[in-house]
Amino acid sequence: MGVIDWFKRGVGEMMVARPDDAKSHVVWKHPDPTIPMKSQLTVESDEVCVFFRDGKVVATLQPGRHTLDTSNLPFLSNLVDSFTGGNVFIAEVFFVSTNEQVGVKFGGPIGHVEDPKSGVPVQTLVHGEFSFRVLDAQKLITVLVGMGRAESYQVRLWMKEQVLKVIRDRIAELVVKNKWPLLDVTSGAYTEEVEGDVLKSMDQHVASYGLDIVRLGNFVVAIDETDATNLKRLYTDSAYVRSMGGVGNYQQFAAGKAMMGAGEGMSKGGGGGDASGAGLMGGAGLGVGLAMAQMLVKDNRGGTTLAPVSAGVTCKACNATVAPGKFCAACGKSMESATPSAGFCGGCGGAMAPDARFCATCGKARA
Repeated sequence: MGVIDWFKRGVGEMMVARPDDAKSHVVWKHPDPTIPMKSQLTVESDEVCVFFRDGKVVATLQPGRHTLDTSNLPFLSNLVDSFTGGNVFIAEVFFVSTNEQVGVKFGGPIGHVEDPKSGVPVQTLVHGEFSFRVLDAQKLITVLVGMGRAESYQVRLWMKEQVLKVIRDRIAELVVKNKWPLLDVTSGAYTEEVEGDVLKSMDQHVASYGLDIVRLGNFVVAIDETDATNLKRLYTDSAYVRSMGGVGNYQQFAAGKAMMGAGEGMSKGGGGGDASGAGLMGGAGLGVGLAMAQMLVKDNRGGTTLAPVSAGVTCKACNATVAPGKFCAACGKSMESATPSAGFCGGCGGAMAPDARFCATCGKARA
């Protein structure tokens, strides 16, 4: 029914409210700008109603039932259409939800972050949920939504982009500044610290839109599966080496690990002959790797020095120089009769710290 029809029929009372199927919208615009005087406007407890005329805010009504009459709401006198004899006013009416909007999902890559504990760059990701609410309905409409028909997904999409941008920057900075090991971050050990920092940083990005990020919920910082496996192995190996009095930091151990890997490659691919030859080459290959790794051991003065460690132990049964162990890698016989080299036990072939007097594996005194 148009304005003229209302005028001819005396303009009856009209109900103005947000329909049920639009309750999930952050912002909903009433479709008809011509509203009869004396109409009943219902504003629910979790929303506000904003009136615009000619692109400017006229008034904001709080929750409750309002009779749209100039005697009741004086601001309506500026909206009356004189053509109808004062029976109709013209305005753009927006309903804006003020309750907390929960369960908004977000996610994406943070990028390569250097793990402070190992010095290894790791591909890092984040995903989860957040909630937000409207603090200033007028700002939201005039700055972000605009005067057209509002679509809720546009508000949520913009908020997702802002949250991801801030959390990407903050996590990278927090890890570097606080030297948090990435495996600790991914375990959730610093969830509260990350959330508090991100929420604080979000204010400057969304306050101008009249919005507030209330909380992060169920968010997870993750790293690439392969990178996670490598970090766990590196942490474990490094802890073992430190317990032996060897390499003292992860960056050096990572290089030593690579050198030992090269020795293992020699042992696997350099045989080319009979079993004894392969065993001999295998022992030599591993020995070279071990010797190269020992180059990274630090002395008490903080410098780097060569450790007085030989390539391995010599099996008396077959005279092969092999990696330490309880049995010879070349002939399979017991290593108890092996000739010990500096840094290895003559009883079990296990590695010994340079200053150790007894073997930590079998308890035998150094020869």
